[in-house]
Amino acid sequence: MKKFRGKKRYFKNIRSFADHFQLNVQEDAWYDFWHKHLDIWALGNHSPKIRREHFRAHLRLYHNVLDSLRHYPKPYQTWICLCEEDTGQDAVYVHTPNPNATRFPLPFDFVQWGCSLPPLLRDLIDTDNYRAGFYDSESGRIYYVQAKHVDVPVTGQTQENRPE
Repeated sequence: MKKFRGKKRYFKNIRSFADHFQLNVQEDAWYDFWHKHLDIWALGNHSPKIRREHFRAHLRLYHNVLDSLRHYPKPYQTWICLCEEDTGQDAVYVHTPNPNATRFPLPFDFVQWGCSLPPLLRDLIDTDNYRAGFYDSESGRIYYVQAKHVDVPVTGQTQENRPE
């Protein structure tokens, strides 16, 4: 990889985007696996420091998405997806009931919950506020991170039957 020039400005722009992002939420809005990638050039594949900075930005984006959905009248699922092999696939997701007949809520029964995140990201996730799990796909391990207080957890439990 050639030298990454303009790194300071690049991350300033990504952090600014994540900090000011507002999901366009309206009463009749729906989201069929809507997602946003921040590391579209997969720069995090080349450096742990760059990977961590992108993940920090994904966390900021995730919190702004959750804030945007605070008054959304329908159930929703949100999560951060982290691909161990390709950081260009890392994204923040929103999924709701939708007219495309995509299953909602997704049970995510293929995910092994309660795992430890890789050491590179472990100190960035507060396990009191987030749950984490992984799935070993054909293209490598994929981690799922979700705030514990969301409307419909990716574990498939609804707000009413979620254990406290």
